Amino acid sequence: MSFSELGLDAALMRAIEREGYTTPTPIQAKAIPEVLAGRDVLAAAQTGTGKTAAFTLPLLQHLLTKPREGGKAPRILVLVPTRELAAQVGESVVAYGRDVTVKHAVIFGGVGINPQIDRVRRGLDIIIATPGRLLDLTGQGVLDLSKIEILVLDEADRMLDMGFMPDIKRVLKQLPAKRQNLMFSATFSPDIRGLAEGLLTNPVSIDIAPRNTATQLVDQRAIFAEKADKAGLLGFMVSRGNWKQVLVFTRTKHGANRLCERLEKDGLTAAALHGNKNQGAGRLQGRQRARAGRHRHCRPRHRHRKPAPRHQLRTAQRARRLCAPHRPHRSRRRRGRGHLAGRPRRARLPQADRTAHSPDHSGVRNRGLHPQRQARRAG
Repeated sequence: MSFSELGLDAALMRAIEREGYTTPTPIQAKAIPEVLAGRDVLAAAQTGTGKTAAFTLPLLQHLLTKPREGGKAPRILVLVPTRELAAQVGESVVAYGRDVTVKHAVIFGGVGINPQIDRVRRGLDIIIATPGRLLDLTGQGVLDLSKIEILVLDEADRMLDMGFMPDIKRVLKQLPAKRQNLMFSATFSPDIRGLAEGLLTNPVSIDIAPRNTATQLVDQRAIFAEKADKAGLLGFMVSRGNWKQVLVFTRTKHGANRLCERLEKDGLTAAALHGNKNQGAGRLQGRQRARAGRHRHCRPRHRHRKPAPRHQLRTAQRARRLCAPHRPHRSRRRRGRGHLAGRPRRARLPQADRTAHSPDHSGVRNRGLHPQRQARRAG
């Protein structure tokens, strides 16, 4: 099967050709016709198999075949678990919608909200958002979700793992009852099926690969080395193999920084991506530079990442971030995890020690007076 057999618009076909694709992946070949037919879809496929294009292309086709009747409210909502995934979906919309007049916005937290408010007020067709910042905008009355025609939950399994279910329910209450729903996930876990039962109506179930199997699009090898030799071995392999772009996962943020410094000493360009990097000058810019080829190596911290697509290495996204409250004593959720547990408590002494160390309150009535006035009052 080729993309020309899917019935996509000529503008989308030109974009697909520019991206270098001729044949759809299995998930694309099965999901795109069902989405174009207006049916609810529950799709599971391994990461890196083209799931993003499997819903991006039919969404753009929907906007082309059904023009807006009026208003500025968004017509399509794509919910994602992380800001990096939101940026990736936004890039896909830009790439495939280059010849299509489509207004979209990528909304996530960790950056200023005012530019996002201005973008929403100018009118949107597609909004790609993380649940938290989306609820911030709807709570301020800036964003109207009552005109949504298609809802997409991308990486739905990760959203459940990250505890977004309460936020998702709050978003669903603001959507119209009549809409098309699409769920894309890496697995069909019992939780995903439970969510699908309450969200989807007579969905088409698409399962491309068995659960927990490795994708056939990536070659895998295991190399055993002592811990002290890993950094040097990595640098040697990159140089010897002339690898252009490399994605390395580390266990900790400090480990990512140390590995970056070691590779740079070996003459290799590198960039570290982790939660201590801010959104503008750190994580998002580092991701863009890596994709543009300005960095040969990226080391995201932690293990919950989206592996690279088969045609081009993409940096991964963090799955979780622990945020310290602005006023630590206002939060009791971090009790037992250090100095952010709450207000510091004074240690209680045994009864005998409390009597011995009890303060003398005889001069309380003189507290705050000048020493000379205290002396006159005592006389």
